[in-house]
Amino acid sequence: MDFDLSKPQKLLKQSARELLARECPPSRVRRALETPSDPELWQTIADQGWTGLSIAEEHGGLGTGLVELAVVMEEAGRVCMPGPFLPTMWAAAVLAQVGANEQLEKIAAGELKATVAIADGEEARFVMEAHDADLIVMVSGRPARRPTGVSPGGDPHDPRDSYDPGDPGDSRDWYDQGDSGDSRDPYDPGDPRDPHDSRDAAARDVPRPAGETPAHLITSGATVIRTPSMDETRKLSTVRYDGDLALRADISAATDLATVALCAEMVGGMQWVLDTTVEYAKTRQQFGKPIGAFQAVQHLCADMLLLTESARSATYYAAYERSPLAVSVAKAYCSDAYREVCNKGIQVHGGIGFTWEHDLQLYYKRAKASETLFGDATFHRERIATLVVDPAHVREFAEVAQ
Repeated sequence: MDFDLSKPQKLLKQSARELLARECPPSRVRRALETPSDPELWQTIADQGWTGLSIAEEHGGLGTGLVELAVVMEEAGRVCMPGPFLPTMWAAAVLAQVGANEQLEKIAAGELKATVAIADGEEARFVMEAHDADLIVMVSGRPARRPTGVSPGGDPHDPRDSYDPGDPGDSRDWYDQGDSGDSRDPYDPGDPRDPHDSRDAAARDVPRPAGETPAHLITSGATVIRTPSMDETRKLSTVRYDGDLALRADISAATDLATVALCAEMVGGMQWVLDTTVEYAKTRQQFGKPIGAFQAVQHLCADMLLLTESARSATYYAAYERSPLAVSVAKAYCSDAYREVCNKGIQVHGGIGFTWEHDLQLYYKRAKASETLFGDATFHRERIATLVVDPAHVREFAEVAQ
Protein backbone atom coordinates (compact mmCIF):
# COMPACT_ATOMS: atom_id res chain seq x y z
CA MET A 1 0.00 0.00 0.00
CA ASP A 2 1.20 3.52 -0.86
CA PHE A 3 1.18 5.68 2.27
CA ASP A 4 2.59 8.76 0.54
CA LEU A 5 0.74 11.73 -0.90
CA SER A 6 -0.13 11.61 -4.58
CA LYS A 7 1.66 13.86 -7.05
CA PRO A 8 -1.22 16.40 -7.22
CA GLN A 9 -1.37 16.46 -3.42
CA LYS A 10 2.37 17.07 -3.21
CA LEU A 11 2.06 19.94 -5.71
CA LEU A 12 -0.78 21.41 -3.65
CA LYS A 13 1.35 21.13 -0.52
CA GLN A 14 4.33 22.82 -2.14
CA SER A 15 2.28 25.65 -3.65
CA ALA A 16 0.54 26.24 -0.30
CA ARG A 17 3.89 26.35 1.49
CA GLU A 18 5.36 28.84 -0.95
CA LEU A 19 2.28 31.06 -0.93
CA LEU A 20 1.90 31.17 2.84
CA ALA A 21 5.61 31.73 3.40
CA ARG A 22 5.28 34.79 1.19
CA GLU A 23 1.84 36.07 2.23
CA CYS A 24 1.72 35.14 5.92
CA PRO A 25 5.07 35.94 7.56
CA PRO A 26 5.37 36.21 11.36
CA SER A 27 4.88 39.97 11.16
CA ARG A 28 1.42 39.44 9.69
CA VAL A 29 0.55 36.89 12.35
CA ARG A 30 1.58 39.38 15.04
CA ARG A 31 -0.60 42.07 13.46
CA ALA A 32 -3.54 39.68 13.83
CA LEU A 33 -3.08 39.91 17.61
CA GLU A 34 -4.20 43.53 17.49
CA THR A 35 -6.49 43.73 14.45
CA PRO A 36 -10.02 42.34 14.12
CA SER A 37 -9.59 40.79 10.68
CA ASP A 38 -7.36 40.55 7.62
CA PRO A 39 -9.54 40.71 4.49
CA GLU A 40 -6.54 40.71 2.17
CA LEU A 41 -5.29 37.39 3.54
CA TRP A 42 -8.79 35.93 3.26
CA GLN A 43 -8.99 37.05 -0.36
CA THR A 44 -5.63 35.45 -1.07
CA ILE A 45 -6.93 32.16 0.33
CA ALA A 46 -10.13 32.43 -1.69
CA ASP A 47 -8.21 33.18 -4.91
CA GLN A 48 -6.38 29.89 -4.47
CA GLY A 49 -9.69 28.03 -4.27
CA TRP A 50 -8.98 26.71 -0.78
CA THR A 51 -12.39 27.80 0.51
CA GLY A 52 -13.94 25.30 -1.89
CA LEU A 53 -11.69 22.33 -1.17
CA SER A 54 -14.31 20.39 0.78
CA ILE A 55 -17.32 21.66 -1.21
CA ALA A 56 -18.76 19.63 -4.08
CA GLU A 57 -18.20 20.83 -7.64
CA GLU A 58 -21.91 21.29 -8.27
CA HIS A 59 -21.86 23.98 -5.56
CA GLY A 60 -18.84 25.78 -6.96
CA GLY A 61 -16.16 23.95 -4.98
CA LEU A 62 -13.24 21.84 -6.06
CA GLY A 63 -14.75 18.59 -4.79
CA THR A 64 -11.48 17.25 -3.41
CA GLY A 65 -11.21 14.98 -0.38
CA LEU A 66 -10.34 15.59 3.23
CA VAL A 67 -6.71 14.68 2.55
CA GLU A 68 -6.35 17.75 0.33
CA LEU A 69 -7.86 19.95 3.02
CA ALA A 70 -5.45 18.42 5.54
CA VAL A 71 -2.52 19.18 3.23
CA VAL A 72 -3.45 22.87 3.11
CA MET A 73 -4.19 23.03 6.83
CA GLU A 74 -0.78 21.57 7.64
CA GLU A 75 0.89 24.38 5.76
CA ALA A 76 -1.44 26.90 7.41
CA GLY A 77 -0.34 25.55 10.79
CA ARG A 78 3.30 25.84 9.78
CA VAL A 79 2.91 29.63 9.54
CA CYS A 80 0.36 29.85 12.40
CA MET A 81 -2.12 31.38 9.94
CA PRO A 82 -4.77 33.55 11.60
CA GLY A 83 -8.32 34.11 10.45
CA PRO A 84 -11.61 32.29 9.87
CA PHE A 85 -10.52 29.54 7.48
CA LEU A 86 -10.99 26.64 9.93
CA PRO A 87 -14.42 27.69 11.27
CA THR A 88 -15.58 28.42 7.72
CA MET A 89 -14.67 24.90 6.63
CA TRP A 90 -16.54 23.54 9.65
CA ALA A 91 -19.62 25.60 8.81
CA ALA A 92 -19.42 24.54 5.15
CA ALA A 93 -19.51 20.89 6.18
CA VAL A 94 -22.62 21.51 8.30
CA LEU A 95 -24.32 23.44 5.49
CA ALA A 96 -23.55 20.62 3.05
CA GLN A 97 -25.34 18.15 5.32
CA VAL A 98 -28.56 20.15 5.30
CA GLY A 99 -28.46 21.24 1.67
CA ALA A 100 -27.89 24.98 2.11
CA ASN A 101 -26.53 25.23 -1.42
CA GLU A 102 -26.71 29.00 -1.78
CA GLN A 103 -24.44 29.54 1.19
CA LEU A 104 -22.08 26.80 0.02
CA GLU A 105 -21.61 28.52 -3.31
CA LYS A 106 -20.78 31.80 -1.59
CA ILE A 107 -18.28 30.10 0.72
CA ALA A 108 -16.63 28.33 -2.23
CA ALA A 109 -16.28 31.68 -3.99
CA GLY A 110 -14.77 33.29 -0.90
CA GLU A 111 -17.71 35.67 -0.57
CA LEU A 112 -18.85 34.33 2.79
CA LYS A 113 -16.99 33.78 6.06
CA ALA A 114 -18.80 31.50 8.46
CA THR A 115 -18.55 29.79 11.82
CA VAL A 116 -20.44 27.36 14.03
CA ALA A 117 -21.81 28.20 17.48
CA ILE A 118 -22.91 25.51 19.95
CA ALA A 119 -25.43 27.07 22.32
CA ASP A 120 -26.38 26.42 25.91
CA GLY A 121 -29.82 27.98 26.01
CA GLU A 122 -29.64 31.43 24.47
CA GLU A 123 -25.84 31.71 24.61
CA ALA A 124 -22.95 30.05 22.82
CA ARG A 125 -19.48 30.44 24.30
CA PHE A 126 -16.02 30.21 22.74
CA VAL A 127 -17.21 30.65 19.15
CA MET A 128 -14.33 30.94 16.71
CA GLU A 129 -14.08 34.15 14.66
CA ALA A 130 -17.76 35.02 15.15
CA HIS A 131 -16.93 38.74 15.15
CA ASP A 132 -15.75 38.46 11.53
CA ALA A 133 -18.36 35.97 10.31
CA ASP A 134 -20.97 36.84 7.70
CA LEU A 135 -22.92 33.73 8.65
CA ILE A 136 -23.25 31.85 11.92
CA VAL A 137 -24.62 28.32 12.13
CA MET A 138 -25.95 27.83 15.63
CA VAL A 139 -26.76 24.47 17.17
CA SER A 140 -28.28 23.72 20.54
CA GLY A 141 -25.97 22.04 23.02
CA ARG A 142 -27.88 20.36 25.83
CA PRO A 143 -26.30 17.92 28.34
CA ALA A 144 -26.01 14.46 26.83
CA ARG A 145 -26.43 11.10 28.54
CA ARG A 146 -23.00 10.10 27.22
CA PRO A 147 -20.41 12.79 26.36
CA THR A 148 -19.17 11.98 22.88
CA GLY A 149 -18.79 15.55 21.67
CA VAL A 150 -17.73 18.89 23.13
CA SER A 151 -18.34 22.52 22.34
CA PRO A 152 -15.39 24.27 20.68
CA GLY A 153 -13.08 25.41 23.44
CA GLY A 154 -15.33 23.80 26.05
CA ASP A 155 -14.50 21.62 29.01
CA PRO A 156 -15.10 17.92 28.25
CA HIS A 157 -15.73 17.33 31.95
CA ASP A 158 -18.45 19.99 32.07
CA PRO A 159 -21.85 18.54 31.07
CA ARG A 160 -22.89 21.95 29.81
CA ASP A 161 -20.20 21.73 27.13
CA SER A 162 -20.91 18.16 26.06
CA TYR A 163 -23.23 16.67 23.49
CA ASP A 164 -23.63 13.31 21.80
CA PRO A 165 -23.02 13.54 18.04
CA GLY A 166 -23.11 9.76 17.72
CA ASP A 167 -26.64 9.46 19.11
CA PRO A 168 -29.27 9.77 16.35
CA GLY A 169 -31.70 10.93 19.01
CA ASP A 170 -29.45 13.86 19.88
CA SER A 171 -29.58 15.80 16.62
CA ARG A 172 -28.54 19.39 16.55
CA ASP A 173 -30.81 22.42 16.24
CA TRP A 174 -29.29 25.04 14.00
CA TYR A 175 -30.13 28.26 12.25
CA ASP A 176 -28.54 30.66 9.84
CA GLN A 177 -27.93 34.30 10.48
CA GLY A 178 -25.93 37.15 9.12
CA ASP A 179 -25.72 39.24 6.00
CA SER A 180 -22.53 39.45 3.96
CA GLY A 181 -23.70 42.87 2.80
CA ASP A 182 -23.84 44.29 6.30
CA SER A 183 -21.65 47.40 6.38
CA ARG A 184 -22.13 48.28 10.04
CA ASP A 185 -19.12 48.54 12.31
CA PRO A 186 -18.52 45.09 13.86
CA TYR A 187 -16.59 46.65 16.75
CA ASP A 188 -19.14 48.67 18.66
CA PRO A 189 -17.65 49.30 22.13
CA GLY A 190 -20.81 48.08 23.84
CA ASP A 191 -22.83 49.41 26.75
CA PRO A 192 -20.78 49.94 29.94
CA ARG A 193 -24.03 49.95 31.98
CA ASP A 194 -24.71 46.34 30.96
CA PRO A 195 -23.00 43.94 33.43
CA HIS A 196 -22.70 41.44 30.62
CA ASP A 197 -20.96 43.93 28.33
CA SER A 198 -17.85 46.09 28.53
CA ARG A 199 -16.26 49.00 26.73
CA ASP A 200 -13.52 46.70 25.48
CA ALA A 201 -15.92 44.06 24.18
CA ALA A 202 -16.66 43.93 20.47
CA ALA A 203 -20.41 43.53 20.06
CA ARG A 204 -22.28 43.14 16.80
CA ASP A 205 -25.95 42.79 15.97
CA VAL A 206 -26.20 40.30 13.11
CA PRO A 207 -29.29 41.08 11.01
CA ARG A 208 -31.69 38.61 9.47
CA PRO A 209 -30.64 37.60 5.94
CA ALA A 210 -32.79 38.52 2.97
CA GLY A 211 -34.87 35.53 1.95
CA GLU A 212 -35.00 32.00 3.24
CA THR A 213 -32.44 29.35 2.46
CA PRO A 214 -33.40 26.00 0.89
CA ALA A 215 -33.37 24.57 4.43
CA HIS A 216 -35.95 27.11 5.64
CA LEU A 217 -33.77 28.59 8.35
CA ILE A 218 -35.18 30.98 10.93
CA THR A 219 -33.48 33.79 12.82
CA SER A 220 -34.33 37.18 14.25
CA GLY A 221 -30.81 38.33 15.06
CA ALA A 222 -27.97 37.72 17.46
CA THR A 223 -25.31 39.60 19.41
CA VAL A 224 -21.62 38.74 19.23
CA ILE A 225 -19.35 39.80 22.10
CA ARG A 226 -15.60 39.28 21.97
CA THR A 227 -14.10 37.30 24.85
CA PRO A 228 -10.43 37.04 25.83
CA SER A 229 -8.55 34.01 24.57
CA MET A 230 -5.09 32.57 24.98
CA ASP A 231 -4.49 32.60 21.23
CA GLU A 232 -5.56 36.00 19.96
CA THR A 233 -4.71 35.04 16.38
CA ARG A 234 -7.86 32.86 16.54
CA LYS A 235 -10.36 35.07 18.29
CA LEU A 236 -13.25 33.76 20.37
CA SER A 237 -16.62 35.29 21.09
CA THR A 238 -19.85 34.74 22.96
CA VAL A 239 -22.94 34.62 20.75
CA ARG A 240 -26.33 35.46 22.26
CA TYR A 241 -29.61 34.71 20.54
CA ASP A 242 -33.12 35.05 21.98
CA GLY A 243 -35.13 33.66 19.06
CA ASP A 244 -36.40 30.18 18.27
CA LEU A 245 -34.13 27.61 16.64
CA ALA A 246 -35.66 26.12 13.53
CA LEU A 247 -34.09 23.01 12.06
CA ARG A 248 -32.57 19.83 13.47
CA ALA A 249 -29.39 18.40 11.93
CA ASP A 250 -26.67 16.00 13.08
CA ILE A 251 -23.31 17.77 12.85
CA SER A 252 -21.10 14.92 14.06
CA ALA A 253 -19.60 14.20 10.62
CA ALA A 254 -18.97 17.90 10.02
CA THR A 255 -17.30 18.23 13.42
CA ASP A 256 -15.09 15.23 12.67
CA LEU A 257 -14.02 16.89 9.41
CA ALA A 258 -13.11 20.08 11.27
CA THR A 259 -11.27 18.05 13.91
CA VAL A 260 -9.09 16.38 11.26
CA ALA A 261 -8.39 19.79 9.74
CA LEU A 262 -7.37 21.08 13.16
CA CYS A 263 -5.08 18.07 13.69
CA ALA A 264 -3.38 18.79 10.37
CA GLU A 265 -2.88 22.39 11.42
CA MET A 266 -1.33 21.17 14.68
CA VAL A 267 1.04 18.91 12.74
CA GLY A 268 2.19 21.89 10.71
CA GLY A 269 2.84 23.85 13.88
CA MET A 270 4.82 20.94 15.34
CA GLN A 271 6.94 20.78 12.20
CA TRP A 272 7.77 24.49 12.42
CA VAL A 273 8.75 24.20 16.09
CA LEU A 274 10.89 21.14 15.31
CA ASP A 275 12.65 22.76 12.35
CA THR A 276 13.25 26.01 14.24
CA THR A 277 14.55 24.21 17.32
CA VAL A 278 16.95 21.97 15.36
CA GLU A 279 18.32 24.98 13.48
CA TYR A 280 18.82 26.83 16.76
CA ALA A 281 20.62 23.82 18.27
CA LYS A 282 22.99 23.80 15.32
CA THR A 283 23.94 27.46 15.65
CA ARG A 284 23.76 28.23 19.38
CA GLN A 285 27.24 27.90 20.87
CA GLN A 286 27.97 26.84 24.44
CA PHE A 287 31.31 25.66 25.88
CA GLY A 288 32.87 26.20 22.46
CA LYS A 289 30.51 23.91 20.52
CA PRO A 290 26.92 23.92 19.20
CA ILE A 291 24.44 22.86 21.85
CA GLY A 292 23.18 20.27 19.39
CA ALA A 293 26.36 18.32 20.03
CA PHE A 294 25.21 17.54 23.56
CA GLN A 295 23.30 14.30 23.95
CA ALA A 296 20.64 15.76 26.21
CA VAL A 297 19.67 18.27 23.52
CA GLN A 298 19.77 15.57 20.85
CA HIS A 299 17.34 13.48 22.90
CA LEU A 300 14.91 16.39 23.11
CA CYS A 301 15.04 16.94 19.35
CA ALA A 302 14.61 13.21 18.70
CA ASP A 303 11.55 13.14 20.93
CA MET A 304 10.11 16.11 19.05
CA LEU A 305 10.64 14.34 15.74
CA LEU A 306 8.93 11.18 17.01
CA LEU A 307 5.93 13.14 18.28
CA THR A 308 5.62 15.11 15.05
CA GLU A 309 5.83 12.15 12.70
CA SER A 310 3.46 10.06 14.81
CA ALA A 311 0.95 12.90 14.84
CA ARG A 312 1.26 13.25 11.08
CA SER A 313 0.62 9.55 10.54
CA ALA A 314 -2.44 9.54 12.78
CA THR A 315 -3.82 12.69 11.16
CA TYR A 316 -3.49 11.59 7.55
CA TYR A 317 -4.91 8.18 8.38
CA ALA A 318 -7.93 9.94 9.90
CA ALA A 319 -8.24 12.12 6.80
CA TYR A 320 -8.17 9.01 4.61
CA GLU A 321 -10.37 6.80 6.79
CA ARG A 322 -12.81 9.49 8.03
CA SER A 323 -14.13 7.25 10.80
CA PRO A 324 -14.99 8.61 14.27
CA LEU A 325 -12.49 6.21 15.83
CA ALA A 326 -9.61 7.34 13.62
CA VAL A 327 -10.52 11.00 14.19
CA SER A 328 -10.46 10.58 17.98
CA VAL A 329 -7.15 8.70 17.85
CA ALA A 330 -5.62 11.57 15.88
CA LYS A 331 -7.01 14.32 18.11
CA ALA A 332 -6.10 12.53 21.34
CA TYR A 333 -2.51 12.19 20.15
CA CYS A 334 -2.15 15.65 18.60
CA SER A 335 -3.58 17.42 21.65
CA ASP A 336 -0.76 16.08 23.81
CA ALA A 337 1.94 16.00 21.13
CA TYR A 338 1.70 19.66 20.06
CA ARG A 339 1.97 20.83 23.65
CA GLU A 340 4.92 18.53 24.34
CA VAL A 341 6.75 19.56 21.17
CA CYS A 342 6.40 23.22 22.16
CA ASN A 343 7.54 22.45 25.70
CA LYS A 344 10.68 20.74 24.44
CA GLY A 345 11.29 23.47 21.88
CA ILE A 346 11.20 26.12 24.58
CA GLN A 347 13.55 24.03 26.73
CA VAL A 348 16.13 23.82 23.93
CA HIS A 349 15.82 27.53 23.20
CA GLY A 350 16.33 28.40 26.86
CA GLY A 351 15.34 31.85 28.13
CA ILE A 352 14.69 33.32 24.68
CA GLY A 353 12.08 30.66 23.94
CA PHE A 354 9.27 32.10 26.05
CA THR A 355 9.84 35.79 25.35
CA TRP A 356 7.43 37.95 23.38
CA GLU A 357 10.13 38.71 20.81
CA HIS A 358 10.50 35.08 19.74
CA ASP A 359 7.85 33.59 17.45
CA LEU A 360 7.79 30.34 19.41
CA GLN A 361 5.34 31.90 21.87
CA LEU A 362 2.78 32.24 19.06
CA TYR A 363 2.90 28.50 18.40
CA TYR A 364 2.76 27.61 22.08
CA LYS A 365 -0.40 29.66 22.52
CA ARG A 366 -1.90 28.06 19.41
CA ALA A 367 -0.99 24.63 20.79
CA LYS A 368 -2.71 25.29 24.11
CA ALA A 369 -5.82 26.71 22.43
CA SER A 370 -6.00 23.80 19.97
CA GLU A 371 -5.51 21.25 22.74
CA THR A 372 -9.08 21.67 24.00
CA LEU A 373 -10.77 22.70 20.74
CA PHE A 374 -13.18 19.90 19.68
CA GLY A 375 -12.23 18.00 22.84
CA ASP A 376 -8.92 17.40 24.59
CA ALA A 377 -6.98 14.14 24.79
CA THR A 378 -8.89 12.89 27.84
CA PHE A 379 -12.22 13.45 26.15
CA HIS A 380 -11.19 11.68 22.95
CA ARG A 381 -9.73 8.71 24.81
CA GLU A 382 -13.11 8.35 26.50
CA ARG A 383 -14.75 8.56 23.09
CA ILE A 384 -12.40 5.88 21.76
CA ALA A 385 -13.35 3.61 24.65
CA THR A 386 -17.04 4.23 23.95
CA LEU A 387 -16.65 3.46 20.25
CA VAL A 388 -14.73 0.28 20.94
CA VAL A 389 -16.65 -1.08 23.93
CA ASP A 390 -20.23 0.12 23.37
CA PRO A 391 -22.16 -2.88 21.95
CA ALA A 392 -24.17 -0.65 19.61
CA HIS A 393 -21.01 0.72 18.04
CA VAL A 394 -19.44 -2.74 17.89
CA ARG A 395 -22.45 -4.01 15.93
CA GLU A 396 -22.30 -0.98 13.66
CA PHE A 397 -18.62 -1.56 12.89
CA ALA A 398 -19.30 -5.28 12.25
CA GLU A 399 -22.04 -4.44 9.76
CA VAL A 400 -19.78 -2.00 7.97
CA ALA A 401 -16.98 -4.61 7.83
CA GLN A 402 -19.35 -7.15 6.29
